[in-house]
Amino acid sequence: MSMKRRDFITLLGGAALAWPLSTNAQQAESKYTVGILVAGNNVAELTTVVAALRELGWVEGKNVVFEPRFAENRLERLPELATDLVRLKVDVIAAAGTLAPLAAKQATSTIPIVMTAAGDPLGSGLVASLARPGGNVTGMSLMAPDLGGKRLELLKEVVPRLARVAVLWNAANPYSALVFKETQAAGRTLGIEIQSLEVRAPDDFDGAFEAARRERPDALITVEDPLTFSHRQRVADFTAEQRLPSLHGLREFAAAGGLLSYGANLVDLFRRAAGYVDKILRGAKPADLPVQQPTKFELVINLKTAKTLGLTVPLTLQASADEVIE
Repeated sequence: MSMKRRDFITLLGGAALAWPLSTNAQQAESKYTVGILVAGNNVAELTTVVAALRELGWVEGKNVVFEPRFAENRLERLPELATDLVRLKVDVIAAAGTLAPLAAKQATSTIPIVMTAAGDPLGSGLVASLARPGGNVTGMSLMAPDLGGKRLELLKEVVPRLARVAVLWNAANPYSALVFKETQAAGRTLGIEIQSLEVRAPDDFDGAFEAARRERPDALITVEDPLTFSHRQRVADFTAEQRLPSLHGLREFAAAGGLLSYGANLVDLFRRAAGYVDKILRGAKPADLPVQQPTKFELVINLKTAKTLGLTVPLTLQASADEVIE
């Protein structure tokens, strides 16, 4: 979807035009164009980046124009949308997730690209090094050491007899594949059998759910990704129907009815990515800006779901949570 700027401004409630300019932005006479490329349809990523840039003095219609492009999980559209942004000669591209920056990198080797939350920038070939990215790509990484193991341990605290866990993941996403392998390795260490539920497109979810029904796992883990995020309510409804304890990578899954979520704080990553867009618009080179990793993680517990499932969440775990949904 090519979101029209008029719709985009309406989405922001007109605030983008009304926000006062900072002194630095008032001095900038040029109007820059920022392309925003999203593999899914999560508008929250877009609004968070735009709001953070506004705080840094970049205001839609005054000194910056935003060109948002959403693939809406039709991944085959990403190259076309990335090429469209290059054709417009945008000054920088903010690309969400892993697949969007990969498409942008394939489309241009000169326009700076800022990853807002890429899964595995090094392993997927987005950058040559985290400390010295080189090339035209830098930004934020979602990757954190032993994320798979930490998630299994959290589940085990709530489901002590955990023996088999199904993992729902997008097999077309390098980050999801990495987290799945990490979870498999952690499962071997903890003596937990891991069942793979692969999806690559919206039509794959029914088959994955049917496989879970046959295998009857003790719990479900969902790896965060634009595809799984877009279908979080379907996932939550399935786990409720099957009375299946679940843990997910983003808080929105717990808000939709999932039992637990644990992962990087996306809002923090998006805001820091906006800081990099600001630096680049003011003259910094992507090659000189090191890739940053998550520093804030959040644990969300849905006690309403726990009660429905007849599970007791230890008070120590509740005390360590960033949010408890009751």
